Amino acid sequence: MTVLHLADEGEAADLAAFLSRLLHYDRSAAVRLQAAGTALAVFGRPPSFEVLTIRAVRLAKPYENGLDVTLDVTVSAGELLESVDETAATAAVPGAVTGPPWAGVLPPRGGWRAEPGLPAPERLRALVAASVAEFRSRTEELEPGARTRAELDRIGREIWSRTVAGTGLPVRAVHAAQSLGFLRGADQGLFSSGSWLRLRTPYGSVAVRRAGVGALGLSVR
Repeated sequence: MTVLHLADEGEAADLAAFLSRLLHYDRSAAVRLQAAGTALAVFGRPPSFEVLTIRAVRLAKPYENGLDVTLDVTVSAGELLESVDETAATAAVPGAVTGPPWAGVLPPRGGWRAEPGLPAPERLRALVAASVAEFRSRTEELEPGARTRAELDRIGREIWSRTVAGTGLPVRAVHAAQSLGFLRGADQGLFSSGSWLRLRTPYGSVAVRRAGVGALGLSVR
């Protein structure tokens, strides 16, 4: 069994929290793990937000049992969570699963450049709160007969597809960052590479394809 030795108990706790949040939105969630040396990237896709989420995890040492160079596997998020030992700061990599379509199309590894215009963190958090309040208000105002799943989805798409201050970043990406515990502190940045935008924080990143931009920067691996 492949064992990941995480940098410390805090890294183990943060990984467990990330996996728990993904499972809150999808009990059968899968995650793609990519590691080299002492860096591990955990990719997920909470279906409610239609974005890719990335949690970077520091490893204390390279993984064991014959994986000398890299690790790249898609596994069950639930099984990975069950294997996390916070006290020992370890996690056992479960058996591979057939990856969902998103797992084969990831943001590029490099070529990211900073994009201007991202509002301050407190404004981003306020934007999410205002958007949630608007969704709740508009849906509560619907007549009972009009409160259909199709209408709720339409209102949700209208609100969450809006872009943040002309940056092209959809509000749903900021909502995902907030919901997954990434939108903390004061150090957030917006980056682009080809058709991708990435909201990066010290606690994780959210990546999304930009509407109307071609497939430059698409990474299938």
